Amino acid sequence: MDLLSSWLVPFLKHRLSLCGLVVLIGVILAALLAPVITPYDPLAMDPIGRLQTPNMAHWFGTDHFGRDTLSRVIYGARLALLIGTGVVGFAMATGVPIGVLSVLFPRVGNVLMRLVDLMMAFPALLLALGLIVILGQGVTNAILAIGVVYLTTTARITYSVALRLKAETFVEAGRSMGANTWWLATRHIIPNLVSPLLVQASFVFAFAQLGAASLDFLGLGAPPDIPSWGNMLAESRRYITRAPWLLFFPGAMIVLTAFSLNLVGDALRDRLDPRFRDELANKGKP
Repeated sequence: MDLLSSWLVPFLKHRLSLCGLVVLIGVILAALLAPVITPYDPLAMDPIGRLQTPNMAHWFGTDHFGRDTLSRVIYGARLALLIGTGVVGFAMATGVPIGVLSVLFPRVGNVLMRLVDLMMAFPALLLALGLIVILGQGVTNAILAIGVVYLTTTARITYSVALRLKAETFVEAGRSMGANTWWLATRHIIPNLVSPLLVQASFVFAFAQLGAASLDFLGLGAPPDIPSWGNMLAESRRYITRAPWLLFFPGAMIVLTAFSLNLVGDALRDRLDPRFRDELANKGKP
């Protein structure tokens, strides 16, 4: 219980971060409970009831096919959660080894980091679009394309932190006592990477939502038959003057989810970084 309370301190100290946490938990619960809480089938069409304004029967209105917008927004949260988790997992599984190996083996690191720098020279969306063109359309390919974009930043952050850790006294002491590279990496370097990478994961998750929505909007992400916030925006843009709610609700979910993830990331940074943690502990004291 004390451990949970210590993690909640930065959220309780900053009400905006607490709001972000509540929104994020709400999105996750909506995604997990979508089959239970959706009032209608998100794919069910009703041509007679198309383009209804928000009402008691359809809280978010209906789209140009008569599909319930609220149900589609809720199911869109499932895809957002899937893509965000997949991108974070891919970025961490590839970026962290690249960063750590680059520090432990400088000769290999020179090659790996130059490749990372080359990939970072391309704009994020342009790189993702190029990979999608090569890999093809689909949810899995979208995860891979966006994941490649953010493995570069993950590798760079891992490299900078691991390089600093390599010069720390406890690492040098372990090396002088005969510890091998694998032991130093698993016992000293990688465990001390958890805190900054946890914060990085929250930001990657947020930007993955924006990247996925961008690809969906351009017709290069999830197939059109899958409810996603980006697909909903793409389908509804022609009705922006006649039925603006069709763009408002999925757009608001993209903004709220990304914003809440950034707020949670800031709170995690305050909890995990010793400098911010001490400042947070002393906040409010005379």
